Amino acid sequence: MAGFELVLLFLGSLFGLLFIGVPIGFSLLLVAAILLVAMGNFDTRFISQAIIFGANTFTLLAIPFFILAGNIMAHGGISKRLVAFVNALVGHVRGGLGYVAILSSVIFAGLSGSAVADAAALGALLIPMMVAAGYDRAIATALIVAAATIAPIIPPSIPMILYGVAAEVSIGRLFMAGIVPGLIMAIALMTCWYFIAKKHNYAAGKKATSQEFWHTFKGSIGALFMPVIIIGGIRFGVFTPTEAGAIATVYALIVSVAYRELAIKEIPKVLLEASKITGQVLLVAAAALSVAWVITIAGIPREIVAMLSGLAENRMALMLTINAFLLMLGMVMDITPAILIFAPILASVVKSAQIDAIYFGLIMVLNLVIGLITPPVGTVLYVGCAVGGVTFGQLISKLTPFLLVLIGVLLLLVMFPSLVLVPLSWWF
Repeated sequence: MAGFELVLLFLGSLFGLLFIGVPIGFSLLLVAAILLVAMGNFDTRFISQAIIFGANTFTLLAIPFFILAGNIMAHGGISKRLVAFVNALVGHVRGGLGYVAILSSVIFAGLSGSAVADAAALGALLIPMMVAAGYDRAIATALIVAAATIAPIIPPSIPMILYGVAAEVSIGRLFMAGIVPGLIMAIALMTCWYFIAKKHNYAAGKKATSQEFWHTFKGSIGALFMPVIIIGGIRFGVFTPTEAGAIATVYALIVSVAYRELAIKEIPKVLLEASKITGQVLLVAAAALSVAWVITIAGIPREIVAMLSGLAENRMALMLTINAFLLMLGMVMDITPAILIFAPILASVVKSAQIDAIYFGLIMVLNLVIGLITPPVGTVLYVGCAVGGVTFGQLISKLTPFLLVLIGVLLLLVMFPSLVLVPLSWWF
């Protein structure tokens, strides 16, 4: 079977299986089997060995650690204390709870690394508060959902870990590359919220007294130090990202128990929930890595590089083409398999155009993160509907301005790579 035909078979079988509703993990394994049959090399041992070798990566251990750390914090009252502190800081301005949602997402991003966890934890706390303050429920939910996209950009980031594994680049440098873009996203969303709050004439909250401010600050200081420990430790080479995940887990457990909001008897429940999520993520990751191995031996990356080689001399045209593909990919595929399957392929393409692999990793993750809040597959959308108590249609209609702002940030970073590369050269 010719290389171009294998590319069509790969894409057609993958999206065809997803379209008819086959679960993503099984879809990936079936795609691997279909490609091996087409090449005349089918052997179940190949797939099983690829799954085992794919999952047997030390770096992937960071994922269950960060998932567990996020789960401990969700049960340990940390998110509640963070929201109280940020509310005391900015809750008194017009539409203050909207700014609280965005800033809380920035801080929580340094704790969980997951958009789903961010939307679930902060949505459950803030949406009832915003509705009680007179905010439109659908608009409040849309803001929470949009702000949750910051979590996979600011370190620690589970998608960045996956990209680092797939593209074989430094996860520490990927983490550092996400700081400035994450802050730009927050500023852009706050600017958008300013006009929405002004249009709807949302009231300002009560200004916290100095005593109230210091009380909330002292109550959240343990949680506020966690991003500093993680980022600082990785930046100065004290520990690896995987070790940072283990340290984050222990630290989250100590802080949650110290706050007396996580009882010892609840820890088995927390561990069970985290293990279920970890199992789902790593099953998909192992299946995706097996597909990545099969498409590599099939020569599909080489064919795609050849097809895009005409754009290699025009970096902007190449980046815009890849971004259009990734935005569409994010609409129909979850972020984990999308990164693990396509990162090695696209990394080869951008390498031929001499585009920095770390910069491209940030751009790829941001594209696919935007896909988390776009129909029909957007995982965070469904979380938002559940915690916000709104319909899918109501949420989409109110999400549009925030979505356009995030796409605008993406285009800004594509047009001006120095916004990523210059700060990265300072910090790492």
